[in-house]
Amino acid sequence: MNSIVILEARKKYHQNLVDHMVLTLSSDGVASNADSSNAPSKVIAEKIAIKLGARTAPKLKGQTSGTLFEQLTMQFINETFPQLQHLRPGDWTILNLGNQSTIKTSDFAQYEHLAYLSQLMSENRQLSTMLGNDYMVAPDVVVYRDLCEDGEINKEKLFINDEICKMSDLRKQNGGKPILHASISAKWTMRSDRAQNSRTEALNLIRNRKGHLPHIVVVTGEPLPSRLASLALGTGDLDCVYHFALYELIEAVKEYGKNGREDIIETLDNLVEGKRLKDISDLPLDLSV
Repeated sequence: MNSIVILEARKKYHQNLVDHMVLTLSSDGVASNADSSNAPSKVIAEKIAIKLGARTAPKLKGQTSGTLFEQLTMQFINETFPQLQHLRPGDWTILNLGNQSTIKTSDFAQYEHLAYLSQLMSENRQLSTMLGNDYMVAPDVVVYRDLCEDGEINKEKLFINDEICKMSDLRKQNGGKPILHASISAKWTMRSDRAQNSRTEALNLIRNRKGHLPHIVVVTGEPLPSRLASLALGTGDLDCVYHFALYELIEAVKEYGKNGREDIIETLDNLVEGKRLKDISDLPLDLSV
């Protein structure tokens, strides 16, 4: 029997989170993605962690777990989305940019003008004061498409020559930059207002683009439905929020909510039924749209 690619990749993703100690349980049963000061968060996160086979181990520092979550999320996408060539053909690259990356938003076709703006601002303090630097976005993970040679475009029929299509972003001969296909913000947890940084980044990508808008999504391990709702509800800025283990989250919330907390179940149901919260396994197919 053939293995199911995305299902196997999802299992591997969860196992990697466990093996790399991103998802752990403390000696008193508090999961590493739980808010230890919030009772529902602790119970729901513990149930998810047990379902995924988490082990008792010291909790990693926040920055370390966040970086590993970004890297393992990138790995999951890299092992799934590029295999869907029959749905979304292209020469795809998936990268975890990280703090040390030399790649910036301005390295992509839709945002290359930002490099010129950045140069102007570095030379003019007054302009810098007026505009700030909010327009510069550094996504956690990017998916981008390389440009096409004329031979590839004309593979089946003669579509183009030197007389036409002189400004198309997709045509490599025009000397453009790779096309940003998706900007993915990876947040292991959502504490205070940090999650809203993802919304700010999304709005900047929308406002500052020239051309096609990339997919703009968030992947998270946050267990508390109310915090998920604070980011997922509404439309216009984020395509969707994806949970690292939505099926397990649904089970955990139902188990917790049956003891008089139907409001938590209702909050999660609204997010799922409204298609504002999906499972990580949905992301590769959604990127194929």
